[in-house]
Amino acid sequence: MTDATRTKPDAPTLPNYDDARTFAVLVARMLADDKLEDVVIIDLRGLTGVADFFVVGTGTAERQMRASLEHLRLHAKTINRRALSIADSESGVWLLADFVDVVVHLFGRDQRAYYDLDGLWGDAPRIPWDTAAAD
Repeated sequence: MTDATRTKPDAPTLPNYDDARTFAVLVARMLADDKLEDVVIIDLRGLTGVADFFVVGTGTAERQMRASLEHLRLHAKTINRRALSIADSESGVWLLADFVDVVVHLFGRDQRAYYDLDGLWGDAPRIPWDTAAAD
């Protein structure tokens, strides 16, 4: 058999993560699996040009938040999603990963209450992510 007649095995099929909503749901589930609390997806489509979705979660410890952000970064890379930037405060009380259409905010409990993204975007719809119906 020549090289020209050989067939390549089919590449594994990855889910379509080009869709921002699908990616936001994946992120929310990953954060919840990493034991972040009060994870919400805020739908910003039509409200701002900043992003389509914010995914917000509360960490119970700086180490947990950093590990979750690294877990997310590594997994996103495997599905051809790369963060435009990752912001990490030295104190680890607000971590951010900007995937352009999806921006992930990880807060400590006090910082989440202080910055109150949930209240700032209180009129924005929330996307359900924790049930099979959310798919």
